[in-house]
Amino acid sequence: MKDFDEFVRARSDALLRYGYVLAGNSEDAADLAQEALARLGDAWPRVRNKHDPEGYVRTIMVRLHIKHWRSRRREDLVAAVPERGEFDRYGDADLWAELQELPRKQRAVLVLLYYEDLPDQEIAEILGISRGTVRSQAARALDKLRIRRESPVLREAR
Repeated sequence: MKDFDEFVRARSDALLRYGYVLAGNSEDAADLAQEALARLGDAWPRVRNKHDPEGYVRTIMVRLHIKHWRSRRREDLVAAVPERGEFDRYGDADLWAELQELPRKQRAVLVLLYYEDLPDQEIAEILGISRGTVRSQAARALDKLRIRRESPVLREAR
């Protein structure tokens, strides 16, 4: 299990950031990372011989995230988005806030497409949707982000 402990120490910060991009908040990100690492620990003897244990963990995180939003089928609404969060140092705070306003499926597609740089077919397999749905969800999400960035009324409201 020493290899597993080394993996956790080396990759846990990156997995937390990944969880934050998926979930949109640090509490859910920590839950995703913790649960995924626990599952990896159970499967470590089998997974460590493969060349991508991190990919295995990230897939678990995406599936856990999808399971969560499928079971709830509603968005978490907040009165105000915090000015700065724990993970703002990793990117544009305005973009993070705008991503949080997207529906969970659209946000997951964008994360896998642009943050993880995965091909459409792999995203479709991970999310359990068709390749066409991946493209349409990405297009809708980008349209929403583009409209928010271009609209002076929405910019002033922020």
